Amino acid sequence: MSQAVLQHLAELEQQLKQSHLWQTEPVDSQALASVQPFCCDTLRFEQWLQFVFIPKIHEMVVNRQPLPTNIAISPMCDIAFTGHPRQQALFNCLNKLDVLIANGAQ
Repeated sequence: MSQAVLQHLAELEQQLKQSHLWQTEPVDSQALASVQPFCCDTLRFEQWLQFVFIPKIHEMVVNRQPLPTNIAISPMCDIAFTGHPRQQALFNCLNKLDVLIANGAQ
């Protein structure tokens, strides 16, 4: 199952790149220190996915740490990417990750 999570993370990265939402420059370290959900006060949602969510879940899988069981990232996608041409593709990708992780993928 952990391999499936890594594959879905790679798919999410690809979707963000295809959607022109992937950033080549790193964000300021202070922006990553936010305690708000999704770092909503310091990052755009796609930045949070790229610089927080993807690396954190990847690290947890590689280190065989338990993944969160109460996860719901896809609803935020609907809010953050409303009107974006690739909104549905991004939502589907995030929803797959939500389901996979919530169902105990380790």
